Amino acid sequence: MSFAADVKNELARLSYSRPCCRRAEVAGLLRLGASMTLRAGQGLGLTFTTENAAVARKALVLLKELAPVETEITVSRFRRLKKNNSYTVRVVPGPAVEGLFAQLGLTPETMPQAGKGGALLRRSCCRLAYLRGAFQAGGSVNRPEADCHLEIVAASFQPADLLHSLLKRCGFSPGITDRKEEYVVYLKEGDAISDFLSMMEAEAAVEAYEVARNVKEVRNQVNRLVNCETANINKTADAAARQIADIRLLEAKGLLAHLSEPLRETAAARLENPGATLSELAVILGAGRSGVNHRLRKLAQLAHDEGEEH
Repeated sequence: MSFAADVKNELARLSYSRPCCRRAEVAGLLRLGASMTLRAGQGLGLTFTTENAAVARKALVLLKELAPVETEITVSRFRRLKKNNSYTVRVVPGPAVEGLFAQLGLTPETMPQAGKGGALLRRSCCRLAYLRGAFQAGGSVNRPEADCHLEIVAASFQPADLLHSLLKRCGFSPGITDRKEEYVVYLKEGDAISDFLSMMEAEAAVEAYEVARNVKEVRNQVNRLVNCETANINKTADAAARQIADIRLLEAKGLLAHLSEPLRETAAARLENPGATLSELAVILGAGRSGVNHRLRKLAQLAHDEGEEH
C-alpha cells in the first residue's frame, strides 16, 4: 500500500463532531471525486468513484447521514494495468437529491468559489474539513523518502481555484497548474506538506513523514561530508604529487643540496610523507602551517624557473 493510501485510510477513520464539518467534508469528497447523473423523469443522481475502500465507506456513511437518499455501492477490479479494486458509490435519482446537492454546495446557486466560500465554508473548521474531503477524493502525496510533493487533482478549474484559495487562507503557498484535461493544486516543500498533514489531523502520517525526513536529511548530510572529504583528499593528493615532482626536478638538477636548510628539510619531509596534509607536514617539521606552505611554494617557484630556463 502506498503512503498516500495510508494517509487516506487514516483520514477516513477520523470523524468530526460538528454536523457542519461533516457536511463540508463530504462536500469536498464529492466535488473532487463525483459526477452528476441525470435519469429521465427522476431527476439528478450522483456517482462517486475511488480506489480506497475506507474513503468509499466514509462517503456512503456521510451521505446516508445527510439526507434520506437511496444509495448503492459496487466494487469492480481493473483488468489492465492496475489490479486495485474500484469502489463506486451511487446516489440514486430521487426527490431528496436536489436538497442534498443544495446542502453540499453542488448546485450553481450554492457552489462555493474562491473568494466567496458561502455558507458551507464560512467557518475555519469547515474549510479544514472541506480540504480533508478533497484530499481523500483527489489527493496524493509522495512517500517521505522521495522528493517532497503533495497534490490534489480537480477535473475543472473552479474547484482547483477554490482549493488554491483555501490553502492560501490557511497560510500555505500552493502552486496550481493544468495537466492534460485536469487541474492540479500542489505543495512542494517538506515543512508545508508536514504542516498540511498535521492540519488534517493525520498524526500517524505526520510521524512517519518526519521520521523519514530526518533520516533523509542525516543521509544527505553524511553524503555531503563524504563528498567534501573526498574532494579534500583529491586536492591534497594532487598538490602533493605536484610538490614531489618539483622536488624531484630540483634534485635531478643538483640544486636541492644548495638550498637553505628549511627548504631542504621541507623537501625531505614531503618525499618521506607523500600522503601527508599541509597541517601534518607542519607537525612533522615543528613549524607553522603557513610557514610550511611558503616553503613549498618557494620550491615550486624554483622548479618552475628551472623548467623555463631549459
